[in-house]
Amino acid sequence: MNARTAMLVAVVGSMTLTGCLVPGPHGRPTLLVPPLPALVWLESEPYYVQGGYTYFYRDNNWYYSRQRTGPWVELPRDHYPREVRFRDQRMDHGGGHGDDHGGGRGQ
Repeated sequence: MNARTAMLVAVVGSMTLTGCLVPGPHGRPTLLVPPLPALVWLESEPYYVQGGYTYFYRDNNWYYSRQRTGPWVELPRDHYPREVRFRDQRMDHGGGHGDDHGGGRGQ
């Protein structure tokens, strides 16, 4: 394989990744955070787990963390699902729950 072909393979390969690099909390190394699927079903709590990350939905915004206890970092908008559905109809669709979880913001 010549250098030009190798470069083309590297560029195309990097474009096909399903996650994106985003800054980690407190200046930690960047993380590869996978986007959420097009449709996310939430149960009675505003959490969704996928690919080793926990995603938290609050006030129509998404946050992610490696642990359910945080710290929470804002998820890039291009990683949001197109639609969020709720299995528990009592759940507030805005995600505003009494539990604060650090305000859902990176700490």
